[in-house]
Amino acid sequence: MSLEKQAQRLIEVLEALGGSAGNGKLSGELGWADSTYQRVKTHLIELGRLVPGRGRGGSVAIVGAAPRLEEQASAKQPAVRAKRAGAKPESGSHNTYVQAFNAIDKAMRNDEGLASELDYAEQTSWLLFLKYLDDMEHEWADEAALEGKTYAPILARPYRWQDWAAPKTDDGRPDPNALTGSDLVEFVNGKLVPHLKSFKDSTVQADSLQYKIGEIFSEVSNRFRSGYTLRDVLQIVDTLSFGSSEAKHELSELYETRIKRMGNAGRNGGEYYTPRPLIRAMIQVVQPQTGETIYDGACGSAGFLCEAWEHLRSPDLSAKDWDTLQRKTFYGQEKKSLAYVLGVMNMILHGIDAPNIRHANTLAENVMDIQQKDRHDIVLANPPFGGGERKEVQQNFPIRSSETAYLFLQHFIRKLKAGGRGAVVIKNTFLSNTDNASIELRRELLANCNLHTVLDCPSGTFQGAGVKTVVLFFDKGAPTRKIWYYQLDPGRSMGKTNPLNDADVAEFVQLQKTKVGGEKSWTVDVADVDAATCDLSVKNPHAPEAAPQRTAQQIIDDMLARDAETAKLLAQVRAML
Repeated sequence: MSLEKQAQRLIEVLEALGGSAGNGKLSGELGWADSTYQRVKTHLIELGRLVPGRGRGGSVAIVGAAPRLEEQASAKQPAVRAKRAGAKPESGSHNTYVQAFNAIDKAMRNDEGLASELDYAEQTSWLLFLKYLDDMEHEWADEAALEGKTYAPILARPYRWQDWAAPKTDDGRPDPNALTGSDLVEFVNGKLVPHLKSFKDSTVQADSLQYKIGEIFSEVSNRFRSGYTLRDVLQIVDTLSFGSSEAKHELSELYETRIKRMGNAGRNGGEYYTPRPLIRAMIQVVQPQTGETIYDGACGSAGFLCEAWEHLRSPDLSAKDWDTLQRKTFYGQEKKSLAYVLGVMNMILHGIDAPNIRHANTLAENVMDIQQKDRHDIVLANPPFGGGERKEVQQNFPIRSSETAYLFLQHFIRKLKAGGRGAVVIKNTFLSNTDNASIELRRELLANCNLHTVLDCPSGTFQGAGVKTVVLFFDKGAPTRKIWYYQLDPGRSMGKTNPLNDADVAEFVQLQKTKVGGEKSWTVDVADVDAATCDLSVKNPHAPEAAPQRTAQQIIDDMLARDAETAKLLAQVRAML
């Protein structure tokens, strides 16, 4: 079907809905893939036949259309759908998705092979991915049929979702003869997973969906021991649908909640989850624009890339800009297997069909080999800190250190284009440590970048991390002259029940635009920084001076005086007995 015929069909369905509708509603009625819907909608907006509206998820209306009585009547009748026979309708109900995720958790707790939030997230991820792939394959097939083309499916029998995970009878009901128990586990472990691993082939392009399938199933494995529990979970997952942007939005919120629970589950919380209010504040300062590339070389669950996508997307994007955001904007790398899978799935649920995330050790790349074509406009990252890399990996960096975060910072500086902008979370001790690597790295940062802002985060910003952090905001290409500091103080103790929120960082985002001074903000002239140590410690000049520390002798004298006072009081009590 030509673009004009698709446009005419969209107008007809929209007229049947009364002349205006939400994007999720209209897309669901048409039964098109998101990419097709966005392309046709944008074409009609550019022709002046549609106008975008506001509201959650956005809406569109026919230009100059005043709903006629017959249109209002016809809007009450179901529009003709192009969806495949037997497809489940989009409920769009938040409660439906919440109940489904809760039911998945309840079922997983009954399986001996699953013991933690990390297990729940991993197993949910690969099942959701295969359900997503099945939904998308049906939509891509429908889209190809509309254009008069033949679609070649990625998965064939017996590996399709409808073959093993959710087979149906002719009347659309669950097949009572579906694999279950040990038969189901044997099929998944012995046939399905090995087949999916085989997609990771040297002849397949690394940015293709086929390669990502092979990459994912080379890193995750089925941990269900009971095929009966797995069958229960499959039946729940099959009720979820990825057929509209509205459904993806609901699922992405729930998936983010699951990732957050992982972050709160152990000491390495920050490894999987960076507080979203902090990410959003970093993005608002950096202000990415459509057409720029955004990179995170330690992307974890892809929180920075997903939030940047949410910041840039809008209902009135042109088809060209939509394609740019989908394919040529967000880039990430992740070393750890589980985090890589979480990142890919998180981006898919946010609406990016084929995420540009590579499963690789970023630090294994020699920074001196980075070329202009490898560089990006923006770096947003929260690299792991406290870890250690082998000596051969440290050889890839001019400033060698066993501190992982220091290696990442060197990588990020060299990954930026001239004039590029960076926002990187790092331990606050980086600003003051006196070892040679810390001093040299601070010196390089000041010399090659304009470190214009330092955000000092309060303790407890990262659940379970146990360290204080700062955010470095810098532009590459000009040396630092002045640094504006802001000491974030939410006025309460941070914790699981009192996490960072958007209101906590609102003042920082506002003041950063003009970099004004105040009780919590100040400016340091680099000319006043000690040239030998390059100490950039957070020292609020407006804070009251702390009392001088006592000497060891003074502490001992105070302890002896208290002991004497205690002995005197005890003697008085004894005399009263």
